[in-house]
Parts: sequence; structure tokens; C-alpha cells
Amino acid sequence: MNEEISQEDLARIEAMKKEVLRKVLSKSALERLSRIRLVKPDLSNQLELYLVQLYQTGKLKSEISDEQLKSILEALTAKKQYNVIR
Repeated sequence: MNEEISQEDLARIEAMKKEVLRKVLSKSALERLSRIRLVKPDLSNQLELYLVQLYQTGKLKSEISDEQLKSILEALTAKKQYNVIR
């Protein structure tokens, strides 16, 4: 049994992901996501997967605005601060 994913399957998955993102993001949020994809592809993939999961589980009640996308990005990129005690 072949467990590898073909290029055709990858293209189909990518097309489905883009369709979901067009449904859930406002125009300005979609533009922000495309700019993020150019600069930080890993962060963009993480954000896209998160948004698709929210959509699939039915947790998205309305379209995500640019401001909401910014707050989601802040939550994803929040780093823990460590205090070094000497």
C-alpha cells in the first residue's frame, strides 16, 4: 500500500485550504496573510492550519477582520519571558 501523497493530492489540499481561507478572512486579512507568507512561511502555515481547524470545528461565527487576525498572530507568536535571578 502506497502511503506517499501524490502531487495531485497536495494540489487538491492546497486548493481546499485557499478556499476556506477566502471564506473566513476579510479582504484586508487575506492580504496580510499573503504578506506574512512572503516573510515567514512557517508562521503563515501555522496560522493557516489554525484557521482551517477553527473553520472545520465550527468555531468561526463570522468573518475574521484584519484586527482579529493581528490578535491571533500575537497569540501565536507570544514568547515566554524568563527572569534570570542571580
